[in-house]
Amino acid sequence: MKKILMFAITAIASTTLQAQYSGQVPTNLGGASQNAAAGAVISNFLGPVNEAYQKRREIDLDKFQGSPYTSNTFAPTVLKYNDEVVGSIYYRYNALNEEIEIKKTASEEEAYQALVKDKEISLLINSKPLSFKTFVTDKKATINGYLSLIEKGSQYDLYERTLVKFTEGQPAQNSFIAAVPSRFTKFTEFYFQKTGVNRIDQIPQKNNKLLKLVDDSKKEDLKIFLKENNLNIKSKQDLIKVFEYLNS
Repeated sequence: MKKILMFAITAIASTTLQAQYSGQVPTNLGGASQNAAAGAVISNFLGPVNEAYQKRREIDLDKFQGSPYTSNTFAPTVLKYNDEVVGSIYYRYNALNEEIEIKKTASEEEAYQALVKDKEISLLINSKPLSFKTFVTDKKATINGYLSLIEKGSQYDLYERTLVKFTEGQPAQNSFIAAVPSRFTKFTEFYFQKTGVNRIDQIPQKNNKLLKLVDDSKKEDLKIFLKENNLNIKSKQDLIKVFEYLNS
């Protein structure tokens, strides 16, 4: 924390200019001077939300099916930098743009800002960290995005990625065919990282493909475990059981 506060002191001059658009975020740190310093640190993590704040305020989500957000309301959370608590904020995750929107209160009138995409930053969601990472999809594409840690294991870490896709609606063709509204569709992907390996890979949704990704020493035992327990890794709960087994 001392390193963070020292950084904040040197950053106050520059964040004064930023405050016009980024604002200050209150923290749960004790003491007025510490609150001011931590607030300055959080200011450095803020920025415009794709310069589209006003446009987003004018969007009526009730006209669409689904939502670009995992939750339309802002929820309280703890912001951490390099595993050290910086302060408390309110957040909302835009899974369409893979962007975290934050502000200092839950007030609908308060403008929100975007959290900087820094791999040292994490938010605690249900006591689990949500953070920006680099990972490899099942199509061998290396991309960046937000992953939520499901299980921290002795041999494997299990992550979840929440995504939203937008599909444009279609007007009614005639009186017999109803219009199709535009919609946001949410889906999830799962990823894993082996201890000591600097790579995060997507988990395929088929049991036999997962078997190809684990260590040779575990393949046969895992195959038996999947069969005896009638597990299908398309199910999140079954996938968690698999990784609990791999980490046991």
